[in-house]
Amino acid sequence: MEEASFVRWRIYFSGTVQHVGFRYTAYYLARGLYLTGWVDNLPDGRVVLEAQGRVSQVRKLLFQLKSQAHIKITGTEIIPLSIEPHERGFAVRGYN
Repeated sequence: MEEASFVRWRIYFSGTVQHVGFRYTAYYLARGLYLTGWVDNLPDGRVVLEAQGRVSQVRKLLFQLKSQAHIKITGTEIIPLSIEPHERGFAVRGYN
């Protein structure tokens, strides 16, 4: 596998993204795409997600999240990060 095809992105989502099931939707979608990482709410009303896997699968996750009727994403900010080679699974952080 080419290293360039494997990414880790931190993605900030704004819009109607809290109190709509965003984190658990992201969790189930990410696991179905065999991605690792985590998702959490931020105090300012945004959601932050780190996803690691094949770039095509991470892009598919973004598309699927934006396609959810109950989630209204008005903005995204993507920050590339270093790969975490020993990470396993995808988690929902915070329970607020």
